[in-house]
Amino acid sequence: MEPLQRIGKATVDVLEVLLGTDEPRWGLEIIKLTGRPSGSVYPLLDRLERAGWVTSTWDDDAERRGPRRRMYRLTPEGAQEARRVVAKAAAAPQVRPVPRTAQ
Repeated sequence: MEPLQRIGKATVDVLEVLLGTDEPRWGLEIIKLTGRPSGSVYPLLDRLERAGWVTSTWDDDAERRGPRRRMYRLTPEGAQEARRVVAKAAAAPQVRPVPRTAQ
């Protein structure tokens, strides 16, 4: 498993959703639960998978109508790292930008 180079708020949000259940989550479900756009969630999931934090499979529910869904799940090592990352993010002070005064 590779360490992640960048861990931003979007990454933390996705990891929190994946940690929230032992069941696999599908991409659109993750998008809805994080409130993040697909253009940030899918590249994140791809990066997490390439790093070995996440595995994915195609949903094989033949009774379900619509296109097949890609299901994502944390690996055991990925879950361990995700818990560490989420805990670190929760403990970090929240920095807010200081508004500029009118000049």
